[in-house]
Amino acid sequence: MEIILVEKSPPLKGKVRINGAKNSALPILAASLLGTEDIILEDVPRIKDVEIMCEVLRSLGAKVEVLDEGLIKINSKDLNNHVTRYDLMNKMRASLLVMGPLLARLGKSKSSLPGGCAIGTRPIDLHLKGFKALGANIETEHGNIEAYTDKLIGDKIYLDFPSVGATENIMMAATMAEGETIIDNAAMEPEIVDLQNFLNKLGADIRGAGTSTIKIKGVEKLGGGSHQIIPDRIEAGTFMVAAAITGGDVIVDNVISSHIKPVIAKLKEVGVEVIENGDSVRVIGTNNPKAVDIKTLPYPGFPTDMAAQFMALLTTCKGSSVVIETVFENRFMHVDELKRMGADIKIDGKSAIVRGVDQLTGAKVKASDLRAGAALILAGLVADGETEVGNIYHIDRGYVDIEGRLVNLGARISRKIVEEE
Repeated sequence: MEIILVEKSPPLKGKVRINGAKNSALPILAASLLGTEDIILEDVPRIKDVEIMCEVLRSLGAKVEVLDEGLIKINSKDLNNHVTRYDLMNKMRASLLVMGPLLARLGKSKSSLPGGCAIGTRPIDLHLKGFKALGANIETEHGNIEAYTDKLIGDKIYLDFPSVGATENIMMAATMAEGETIIDNAAMEPEIVDLQNFLNKLGADIRGAGTSTIKIKGVEKLGGGSHQIIPDRIEAGTFMVAAAITGGDVIVDNVISSHIKPVIAKLKEVGVEVIENGDSVRVIGTNNPKAVDIKTLPYPGFPTDMAAQFMALLTTCKGSSVVIETVFENRFMHVDELKRMGADIKIDGKSAIVRGVDQLTGAKVKASDLRAGAALILAGLVADGETEVGNIYHIDRGYVDIEGRLVNLGARISRKIVEEE
């Protein structure tokens, strides 16, 4: 079993480059199933979730080659399987994103209910509602979902909630549907725009991504092309908070600052200096961080994927902060672990009241999900003594060599193999 050990560290200093976005790479890898010629993807992060998605594509008949660091070649011309294996689906919820492409290419898709981080129920009813509107028949039994159709036909689809996954899956299914599909109340995340840009390079006809209305005109087939994945705004935010919590001075490179406006705004409210310069931001910490309130919202609001990391920072701020979670109901699973480190946090429904403490203390803690794991590492950077973070497979699902890159900034952090208890 692997753990990450974190010791109280000096203020972080230096430069870190941000990888391609996990939440963009996964749907784009799934969308590669729609192409019938070679596809080259650049800046694909070397993380566990990407490995699993590549294995999903191979299991469906696609050829997937890792050519170089961050460079992947895919050819789905001979796609020959519509069933996603249970063992792969159980490891990662994003495996569900192959349903839309499989419906478009083969007219059928079968998979088990998805796994992933335990941060809420995240029902897939919006995905299925979209497929049904396009003419697919849906059957669910014994934990399996099967969708099949003779022909997908465009329709107008209203999403009850701007779900990112449902927006992506419906977009992909509709690329080759007959006629026009309109998705209303669509998610507006930058990753949706990246998916649209990629699909259009393959020959799709999609417009409106980044707004609440997306229009897709069906085409007969998609070809190939090359595409560079956008930078990961959540990884960028995590390293920005690492600089802030340690009172450091870090340049975070390869970012699109417009994608992280809410994080920049809240860091400035805390008292941190954030200097934007082209595709990089410089974060200079403060010795007197102030409490701020946060409410997570769909994009362009404050990202739910940054709430846990920001809460780690708030435990060190003077005064009381309130964090309101509106996207996932189980986003506070990391709170008990932070409390083990001496944090003063009380949960009241969808709100967490965080009172800043003079000093966190190192403890043995476990990552309950990907972002919770990052938050515990951040807290460990300023906690007295040593923090031992377990269940780090969650962290490896979304961060490339997080400990090595923090070491380069001066952090005292390492990975260790221990015997399972």
